[in-house]
Amino acid sequence: MTQSLLEPNNFDAIVVGGGPAGLTAAIALADSGAITALVARRMPYGDNRTTALLGDSIDILDRLDVWRRCSGKAAALRAMRLVDDTGRLIRAPEVKFVSDEIGMDAFGYNIENRTLLISLEERAAELSNIERFDDEADSVVPGDDEAIVRLRGGTTLSATLVVGADGRQSQCREAAGIKVNSRALHQSALTFNVKTTRSHDNISTEFHTKEGPCVFVPLPGKRMSIVWVAAPKEAQRLMALSDDELSAAAEKQSQSIYGKMTVEPGRNLFPLAIEKPAAYAQRRIALVGEAAHVVPPIGAQGLNMGLRDAGDLAEIVRQAIESGADIGSDAVLARYGRSRGPDIASRTAAIDIANRTLLSGLLPVQMVRAAGMQLLGAVGPLRRFAMREGLSPFWRSI
Repeated sequence: MTQSLLEPNNFDAIVVGGGPAGLTAAIALADSGAITALVARRMPYGDNRTTALLGDSIDILDRLDVWRRCSGKAAALRAMRLVDDTGRLIRAPEVKFVSDEIGMDAFGYNIENRTLLISLEERAAELSNIERFDDEADSVVPGDDEAIVRLRGGTTLSATLVVGADGRQSQCREAAGIKVNSRALHQSALTFNVKTTRSHDNISTEFHTKEGPCVFVPLPGKRMSIVWVAAPKEAQRLMALSDDELSAAAEKQSQSIYGKMTVEPGRNLFPLAIEKPAAYAQRRIALVGEAAHVVPPIGAQGLNMGLRDAGDLAEIVRQAIESGADIGSDAVLARYGRSRGPDIASRTAAIDIANRTLLSGLLPVQMVRAAGMQLLGAVGPLRRFAMREGLSPFWRSI
């Protein structure tokens, strides 16, 4: 039963974590009718990473009255080109996906994470049934009827549902007793943005190298974001280059199709892994975002899955509230797990397989990969299915 904000520190739901997935979860839960506490520090977002928002993500943000606030600062992704740059004996043909082939103006939009966060923060501040606690969780204790979250500043909160949006080292996941299977990929990703002298024409280009993909994604104007996946030593070497040296390296890797490149301030380097928890929810705690899944930045799936986590959880909570059910009950959490399991499992497997086939030097694997890319490029129905599946899981429309 929904509580009143006149009863301090007692809520329907507590969201721990203020990244894009956590903020979206808080807004979506509040929109579903849940009185929600958001536990997250207010800190300037200095990271210049970007996210390609695809399919359902735009629909979720639009439904929550967030997208209109930041859409003008995003670049449309109208085409995606895959280029085999491995230099191996057997190479895949170039494949191009175009959004209007499946009746869409764009596959999605690339936006700087800090721009998205500002819009999410603005929307969250407008909602009367979200109370923000500018603090961090000191402990999370699930119980039979409610969960208790104690903040470092001394405040104690209680709710029937806690949402762990607290990242890869999730305290909420640990409190729920959910084990996680983690596998390091022995790859690192370097991210940075560049200015170009040629227009990108809203085309994203993914170069497949022996060490991983290097993706050039449009930003507004003559700007692009780059995600360069490489072996750790090579990624560290690239990270240590001067701006001029990295600009030249990026232009060379892009085969100069976007002209001369100039690196903008701000670089990020992080190791890659695949992480999958044994459950997505239990003991009154539901996981979203990187607390629920970690995948490499291939196919722009990470945050998009996190936003679907938030959207699915909020819809399940909405239905529970309407029926008078306990939103943190085992039955409700089991529904959430069934909802998210197929999406997360299929995306994780697809990314893992794509990455493994790219890195393999075995000729049979190269032949299978080249044949698969040839089919995608030549067979229209297969190509269109792949495009639709990349935007939104097929099973969600059944």
